[in-house]
Amino acid sequence: MECCEGKLLYGSLLSEKLKRQMKEEVEGYRANGLRVPRLDTILVGDDPSSLSYIRGKKKACEVVGIENVVHHLPADISQKGLEDVIFACNHNDACDGILLQMPLPDHLDANHAIFCIDVGKDVDGLTPLNVGRLYAGEPCFAPCTPLGILSILDAMGCAIDGARAVVVGRSRLVGNPVARLLQDRNATVTVCHSHTRRLRQITKEADILVAAVGVPQMIDHTYIKEGACVVDVGINRREDGHLCGDVNTEDVLPYVHMVTPVPKGVGPMTICALLMNTMRSYRLKVG
Repeated sequence: MECCEGKLLYGSLLSEKLKRQMKEEVEGYRANGLRVPRLDTILVGDDPSSLSYIRGKKKACEVVGIENVVHHLPADISQKGLEDVIFACNHNDACDGILLQMPLPDHLDANHAIFCIDVGKDVDGLTPLNVGRLYAGEPCFAPCTPLGILSILDAMGCAIDGARAVVVGRSRLVGNPVARLLQDRNATVTVCHSHTRRLRQITKEADILVAAVGVPQMIDHTYIKEGACVVDVGINRREDGHLCGDVNTEDVLPYVHMVTPVPKGVGPMTICALLMNTMRSYRLKVG
């Protein structure tokens, strides 16, 4: 498989492949005289990490040909000022997706701001209505990291239908929604967390293991069923300064069917999934 090196599935390579496909699609729209898809990004303040994320997303949009409009707002903007920008994007027919970059300054109510985003433009999958649709099994924009994880499993050639899947971690943004997406694909899913007893016994039954627990290299080969597909969502920094995931990749490698590395694993697919959701929103509008 072109996105793999041995048993390592690189999300960075998969995202490049998917972006090439999206670029061809956008070029087709342009050739037919249609407008191109557009993502509006709202950034409040000058948080260094947020600025870095915004640059990465803007670069990805440029590669695909998606127009990216960044609304860079002052750190002291009022709640009403922020929500006025969101409402303006909601009512702009040229805007297909709205991304509210987190975190927001402490004086702003992030939940209320997210609630203001038009559900049809909520390409981050965070509005209450989109979340409700996800858990009701209805069409929705899924959160980007879980959506990227499903794309990774498909690229691994993992047979999700009928598989036993275990998700270690129950966060609102990753663990719970990826479990829901796996259930929608007819996997039998167990969600584990810090209070789970006999964790190894459970994970060793998993055909699919998603590690999103935030503990550096916690998952070694003793947690792995032979031939499992393993997705490492963790991003941790070791004492030597190097990044690592929740999975001890070198230790599990002889036992897995495939595993994602850290870095260059799930992270690039999160941005790619944002573009995929933006493209989907555009298609729903132009037909």
